[in-house]
Amino acid sequence: MSTPTVTTGPLRRVPVQGRSVARVQRMLDACAELVDEVGYEGLTTTLLAERAEVAIGSVYQFFPDKRAIVQALAMRNMDAYLQGLSDRFGSETFAHWWDGVDAAIDIFIHMHRSVPGFRTLHFGDVVDVHLLDVERDNNAVIAERLAELLVDQFQLMDRGRMRFSLEISVEAADALIKLAFRRDQGGDEAVLTEAKALIREYLHRHVTN
Repeated sequence: MSTPTVTTGPLRRVPVQGRSVARVQRMLDACAELVDEVGYEGLTTTLLAERAEVAIGSVYQFFPDKRAIVQALAMRNMDAYLQGLSDRFGSETFAHWWDGVDAAIDIFIHMHRSVPGFRTLHFGDVVDVHLLDVERDNNAVIAERLAELLVDQFQLMDRGRMRFSLEISVEAADALIKLAFRRDQGGDEAVLTEAKALIREYLHRHVTN
């Protein structure tokens, strides 16, 4: 079997048996802990194998290098983010679609506070702005998926305009949330409040649906 390209995912081979799946998840958990502790530059496959309590051969059985491991972690983070947002949309009624954007920002902030490795890695920009997709920035991937959810949830019409506006919003929110967590380890509430107000005002002025 040939090694998959970035566009098909970072795994050298996909785990099928339960023990293999659990082993890969341990590697990703270890990766999340280590990127918080030593950063991407300090991460090595040897450190990861030791933290995950697996043989170094097991690491290379599934991943060609540390970049692929971090890419898999970024994809897991993206899946968790989108699943959290989908669950929130399914359990709450929003007065307007930009309340859904508020929810998206809230989940992003919560992941900074609660998900190991996320504050350091986010969706992979620390490694490569195209870590999730070789042709698009990581934030553009997130913006498109968010646009899909909003269009489906609120029956919005101008999907192209929505996607463009969300790309701007995601970039702005990402920068301000990073600032908030640089200013305060738990996230500076004043900055986070301003970030949400800024995004809401921008969307209110630029998207008419």
